Amino acid sequence: MLTVNQLVEKFNFEVLAGHVGLDKEITEYSLKRPSAELAGYLEHLTPQRIQVYGRTELGLLQQFDDSVRRSKLSQVMLSEVPCVIITRGLTIPLEFIELASERKIPLLTTPRSSTQLFYLLIRYLINQLAPSTNVQGVLVDVYGVGLMITGERGIGKSEAALELIKRGHLLVAADVVKVRRVDEERLLGTAPKRIRNQLEVRGLGILDVTTLFGAGSVREEKVINFIVHLEEWQQDKDYDRIGLEPPKTRQILGISVPEILIPVRPGRNLATLIEVAVIQNWNHNFRVHVSPPLRD
Repeated sequence: MLTVNQLVEKFNFEVLAGHVGLDKEITEYSLKRPSAELAGYLEHLTPQRIQVYGRTELGLLQQFDDSVRRSKLSQVMLSEVPCVIITRGLTIPLEFIELASERKIPLLTTPRSSTQLFYLLIRYLINQLAPSTNVQGVLVDVYGVGLMITGERGIGKSEAALELIKRGHLLVAADVVKVRRVDEERLLGTAPKRIRNQLEVRGLGILDVTTLFGAGSVREEKVINFIVHLEEWQQDKDYDRIGLEPPKTRQILGISVPEILIPVRPGRNLATLIEVAVIQNWNHNFRVHVSPPLRD
């Protein structure tokens, strides 16, 4: 759940009124500039959206006398509005503060322009409000490809990730990958804050990857492009021996992600197999050039 108070802390907004409403939940990533509504066109009023007032909106309000101004504001500043943001630190009419206090609507101000605010706020809200789920696995950046490694516990996901990091690839998340659907085609993966930059390896315990390999060995988030699923080798199972079969797909939050299966048994170098899988399948099937990571 995203609240107005979290928004205030993230973007350092000043709260002018409506402090009691700071725990209101934000449910929409779209923002509303209510110029048309202030002019009397109320057919598409969307009070569940954050309202933004810039020079255009405040200039329109200044054309009304006090009683009309309050009437116009009362029509758009409904109690369902999560908050109102005034841009450029502009001076606001007294009616704004009165209505915000009466209806428990946080009234915020920022020195940013409306254009800057829209750019920053919409990106943030899309990420925060995107549909999300948790997937058991490891997410690494291999040759620039967002690769998620999945499989049963103890199959060797963390060991494979450790070897990949040692070879110059980047850790994004281990054990649990928080996946968000940020648009119709992209899944963004990141690590829960409590386990960020950490990798649990049986026999060694919890490793801080940045301490072992440096700050350049991790990244905060990565688009998930590809999945490698590890499973115990089954003698009677028919595995792909020629490498001509296209990858299957796995549905995550309604998006299909290419996935291949790699059987695990003693003597197989998982890190090498994963690197080759990325190069072969991503290049051949999706025509994206990947290059080896830069090394010191």
